[in-house]
This record gives sequence, C-alpha cells and structure tokens, in this order.
Amino acid sequence: MGEHSARTGGRARHAGVAVLAVLLAGCTASPPPPPLTPQVSDPAFAVTVLDGDPAALAADTSTTLFASSPLAVLAAADDPDAQARAGERATRLGVPLLLTPDPSAELDRLGASTVLPVGAGAQEWAAASGRTVTADDPEVTAPADRDVLVLTDDPASPAAATARASGARVETVTDPDPRVAPPPGLDPRPAHVVALGGGFGPAERLSARLDVAATGTTLPGGGQVLFPGRRMVALYGHPGVPALGVLGEQGIPESIARAQALAAEYDPVSDEPVVPAFELISTVADAGPGPDGDFSSEADVEFLRPWVDAAREAGVYVVLDLQPGRADFLTQAQRYADLLAQPHVGLALDPEWRLGPDQRPSQQIGTVDVGEINAVATWLADLTRDGALPQKLLLVHQFRLSMIQGRERLDTSRDELAVLLHADGFGVPEEKLGTWAALHDGEPAGVVWGWKNFYDEDAPMFTPEQTLRVGPVPPVFVSFQ
Repeated sequence: MGEHSARTGGRARHAGVAVLAVLLAGCTASPPPPPLTPQVSDPAFAVTVLDGDPAALAADTSTTLFASSPLAVLAAADDPDAQARAGERATRLGVPLLLTPDPSAELDRLGASTVLPVGAGAQEWAAASGRTVTADDPEVTAPADRDVLVLTDDPASPAAATARASGARVETVTDPDPRVAPPPGLDPRPAHVVALGGGFGPAERLSARLDVAATGTTLPGGGQVLFPGRRMVALYGHPGVPALGVLGEQGIPESIARAQALAAEYDPVSDEPVVPAFELISTVADAGPGPDGDFSSEADVEFLRPWVDAAREAGVYVVLDLQPGRADFLTQAQRYADLLAQPHVGLALDPEWRLGPDQRPSQQIGTVDVGEINAVATWLADLTRDGALPQKLLLVHQFRLSMIQGRERLDTSRDELAVLLHADGFGVPEEKLGTWAALHDGEPAGVVWGWKNFYDEDAPMFTPEQTLRVGPVPPVFVSFQ
C-alpha cells in the first residue's frame, strides 16, 4: 500500500512538472522573424550614366544597384520633405527609396512585398497597393560597402539615398566633368562608376574623363581642362633666331623669365589666372627646298626637348608651331609625337605657310583645306585620349578667311582638345580690330580665340588692358612676336 502510494505520488509529481513545462512554453515569446536581406548587384558596365526626372532616376538607380529587396521605402514625388526623411530611413535600412505615384514596376522587379511609406501621399498610395505596409523599421541586413562610386550634384536626391543604401560610395561633384574637379577615390579607379544626371554626358566620354582625372596630372596653372580657368600669354619664335620672334632673342632661362614677366603684366587686368607660355616654331618655312624638297626646315626633337623640359619645370605651357611648306600638317605633327605626349605641350598650325606643290614661301599667303586640320585634330585627340592626358590645345593661325577653306566644318567635337583660332593681324589698331571682326564673322561653333601683339609691326602695340577689351569675348591666348 505504502509502496503503491509512493509510486502514485511520483507520477503525480512528474505530471505536475509536465503541466508546468507546457504552461511555461505557452508563455515564452515566439522567435523573432529573420532579418530582411536585400541583394545588391553590380552595374552592367564599368561606367553608367543615368538620367531622368527624380522618380525615374530613383527607379533606375535601384535597378542598377539592387538585384532584389523584400522592402522598399516610399515617398511622394511632390513631397520633398518626405523624401528627405525617407532618404535617411532607406540609407539606414539599406533598401531602395522609390517615389510614388508609380513605383509598381520596380517594386515588382525587386520582389518588394513590404513597403514603408513616409508622408501622407506615399501612405495613401501604399494603402491601395495591396502590399504589406509597415510604419516601423524592420530588421534588415544592410548591404556591405563595395567598390562602386556614385557621382551626383544633388546629394539629397532619392537616387543618391538609394545608392548609399546599396553600399556604394556617393561623392558630390561641383562640375560634371571630373577633370575640372576630380572627386576623391579615383586612384585606384573603382570597379564601377555610376553618374546620376544627364549632365555627365555619354558614358564613353565620362569614362575617358575619369581616366584622365585618375592620373592626377595637371596643366600649368592647375586643372585638366584648358578653358575656362586660365589665360595664356606666350612668347613666339624659334630658338636662337631673333628674326623669327622674341622667343629667339635669349636663351632658355631668360625666355622663361620673360614669359613670366609678360604674364604678370596681364594678371592684374585678367579675370582668370594668367599662365606663361612658349609658342615654339618647330618647323620653319624655308626659301630653299631642303633635302626633302618641302621648303620647310624641321627642328630635331632633341633640339627642342630642353625648351620643353625647362618649361615643364617652370610651369610654362608649350605650343609647337608648324610651318609645313609643301608638306602636310599631319606628317609634320607626327614627327613630334614624343613631345606632344607631354601634358603641357599643345600644337599650332600656321596655314600662311601651307604651300601648294608649285608654291614657294613668302611669294603668296598659303591656304589649307579644313579637312587637313581635322585630320590633325583627330590624331592629336587620339594621342591625348590614349595617354589619358589633360586637355590639349590645338591652335590654328589665321588673318584672312581664305587661309582656311571650309572653315565652317572645323571639327571642335573632340573633348580632348581645346580648338583655338588665333588672329594674327598687325598694323594700326583699326586694322587689327578689323581683322578680328572679319575672322569672327561666321566663326565655327566651339572655338576659343587668340590674339597676337607685334612689337615691330603694330603701331602702337596694344596694352594688356586694350588687348583684353576686344570683344565680344576677350582672347584666352595672347602671343607676342
């Protein structure tokens, strides 16, 4: 009996423990749901340019940087205050921010079954969308930082918030051309760059500009784009030959000092920094045919190199000037490819000395078809692009319209070049200004302008103030002969 009772009591105690366990289990909270996990994706291309209104730009940024996301933050396209708050939440959570009233297609692509609307407009749209609506921040595994650079001029935009949420690094730029103000983090170049806004231009052009910006190589005076941003004042001539211009009147150190002194005269009256320059005649039109019969004497590269090297060290820009005689400009330019591959060296073409097959120098004013100039422009632009060099100057001399046949077709489209027409008229002020005005009549689109002052032929020579008062736009390149 006692033994039986003891067993019964034991079973009762076990039963009580079991009941207590069940009761305790009923009081224990259910485990929390697993965190939401967005999946990012790399852009399809190394450089991508996205454009559109804010709603389209936000959706395209999401498409470019996210493969999927079970959650998206919403704000109304006409509610900037809500967009700002929504941007903060999207960035914190690591999910896309989309704009109502039409985010459905991107929500479907993302697989976003849950939306977090911010602001009355987005809340109204979400309530009618048939999707799960939450007002709280759920637990989300935010994407990790990754090797994607996003450029924007509007860091508060929904697209920028989505980019940050994806783990990309977002940099605000002051100019859509990264050569003007290179954004940080280009060295080494990120695996992917996404630019938000059509102002960044075609992706191919932006990619080439980024290649240049990543080098950190700058022009004399700073930056990687010639104009605007500086004005050049140059000595013109050939080393050791005073009759060809003032550059030949002294040696290298003295020429550098003289160019710097001239630039200093223009600095107080210029609205942009003034950079000293050399216009170095590299091929000289010659009365005799020479060994190659082209009536042009070509300076050896090594003869010019000390001038080019010293100019680089002194912050002086160099323009190699060609007087080709019966040769063509492209053939002569290619002789100096090694020097032109330096970032501070540009090229000048002088059609006055471009002769026909039966012509001789100084017996007539030369002329060239614009197609020959355009061929040089293409070659020089390709050289600049392939070397990831800062923008290069292509200067074309002119004092008569007849010197360039078909000038209206001058190719100024290459982003690697600044194409400059240089007005070479001399004489009394009325004559010089008349030449300047005539050359501007029907000027090609996209050119900038240069002006030459002559010590001997001008009567009198223009002062810096007078030179920079010529209009409609003052010259960005002033040379002295």
